[in-house]
Amino acid sequence: MAFTVRDFHSLVRLLEQRPEWRAQLRRLLLSQELLRLPRLVRQLSADVQKLQQATAELVEAQKGTERRLQRLEDVVAELVGAVGALKGDNLERRYRERAASYFQRVLRRIRVVDHQQLGLLLDDALDQGRITPDDRAQVLEADVVLAGLADGHEVYLLAEVSSTVTAHDVRRARARAAALEKATDRPVLPAVAGERLSEDPETQQEAATVWRVLDGRVGPPSQTGST
Repeated sequence: MAFTVRDFHSLVRLLEQRPEWRAQLRRLLLSQELLRLPRLVRQLSADVQKLQQATAELVEAQKGTERRLQRLEDVVAELVGAVGALKGDNLERRYRERAASYFQRVLRRIRVVDHQQLGLLLDDALDQGRITPDDRAQVLEADVVLAGLADGHEVYLLAEVSSTVTAHDVRRARARAAALEKATDRPVLPAVAGERLSEDPETQQEAATVWRVLDGRVGPPSQTGST
C-alpha cells in the first residue's frame, strides 16, 4: 500500500501531538553525532565566552603593566634629570671654587665675582643706560665670572661650564661676555669649561673663537668669533 501525501500530513499531526514519538523518530533518523550537536554548540558558546573574558582580563592586565612601566620610566627620567642637574651644579661649583687653578694660564690675580657682586655691577650699568634689562638677565645666568689680570691689564672672564661643551655653550659664552663688556667698559674674555668638547664640526669651529679649559688643558682662541 502506497504512502500518500494525506498519510504524511496525518503523520505530521500525530508527531505534533506526541512529543515522545518525535524523540524516538529523531533517534532513528539522526546519527549520534548530530544528536550531540546542540550540546556541543552550547559548550562551545560557553568556552568562547570564557575565552573572551580571559582575553579582556589579559588586556586590562597589560594596560596595568604599561601604566606601571610608564610611571617607572617617568621616575627614571626625573632621576636622570636630577642627577644631570646635580652633576652640572657640582661642575660649575668646582670651576668657581678652584678658579685660581683652572684658569691660571689665562689670568693672574684671579678673583671670583659672586652673584651678588655681579648683580650690583649690572644694576649700576643698567641705571647708567649701558645695558638693557635683557643684557642684565643674560649675564646673571653665566656659570662663572672672574676678574683678573691679562697681559698686565684688568679684565673679566666669563665662562660657560658643561660636561660636554657644545656650539650652543660657545655662542652663549660669547654673547654674555659681550653684554658684560658693555656693562663694565672693560675687556671680557669668553670661555668654555668642562670635561670634553663635542666632536661635531660646528662645535669644533665655534670653540676656536673662545678660551677652552677642558679637563685640565687650556687652549686660547685661534680665530675671530663668528656671527
